[in-house]
Amino acid sequence: MSSLSEALQRKYDHLRAILSGMGDVIIGMSGGVDSVLLAKVAADTLGSKALAVTADSPSLPRRELRETIELARLAGIAHRVIQTREVEDPRYAANPTNRCYFCKTELFTQLERLADELGFHWIAYGENADDAGDHRPGALAAREHQARAPLKEAQLDKSDIRALARHLGLPVWDKPAFACLGSRFPYGAQITPEKLAQVEAAEDVLWELGFRQFRVRHHGEVARIEVDPSDMPRVLERAGEIASRIKRDARFAYVALDLLGYRRGSMNEPVAEQMRGDMTPANMIPLSSL
Repeated sequence: MSSLSEALQRKYDHLRAILSGMGDVIIGMSGGVDSVLLAKVAADTLGSKALAVTADSPSLPRRELRETIELARLAGIAHRVIQTREVEDPRYAANPTNRCYFCKTELFTQLERLADELGFHWIAYGENADDAGDHRPGALAAREHQARAPLKEAQLDKSDIRALARHLGLPVWDKPAFACLGSRFPYGAQITPEKLAQVEAAEDVLWELGFRQFRVRHHGEVARIEVDPSDMPRVLERAGEIASRIKRDARFAYVALDLLGYRRGSMNEPVAEQMRGDMTPANMIPLSSL
């Protein structure tokens, strides 16, 4: 087990104090390092008064669901899987720039119902101190549903979280960042279960070939692959095989490699450009209309 610096030990103690003060909590656990760490520390701190819940829908790859279920079992985290229906919401399916608001609203609504059923007082999710600088409409949904972000409250950033997860022996400590499959579409492009399945099938090809940090972006007939720049030579070496399998398994007509490589939130780049001159992008659904 790795040792913690004094600064990280203080943050860890603060996180445990926050959770202890809450008394009980239901945590939305996606399977990423942030939410898994939060669920693990909550389980260690609160015992049976902590429950991790994974939202299952067409936007979650089957591979991720299986791994999350197994991880919860190995880490001793009480865990449930619930069905969410954000993809059936026409506001989510329209894929506006605040799409995540509708997804998180569905999640937190379901978690609130479960909390009421079980007599729990709090719901929480894995937002951390680094997330404030990104485009995160889901944070508004969290505030509206009074969902806590204990990692952020304890001022834990991504590097802290990975170090703490490693210290606790969580195998996801070095897991690449992951976002739901809905993030693979340009804003304004309709999201359907069929298109989500296409992306999942294409990304499964890359996973099976040993790639770990990647995205397949859906541009109609084109699958745009983003990989870590260091992996580009490997992609080019196996270009024929990758293209053939993605065309066959995911039924894309064309397969392209993004020369800028993987970067977090690349679909937000056009939004950032537009918002420099217009604070209300044309494809954002105003929250006042909800």
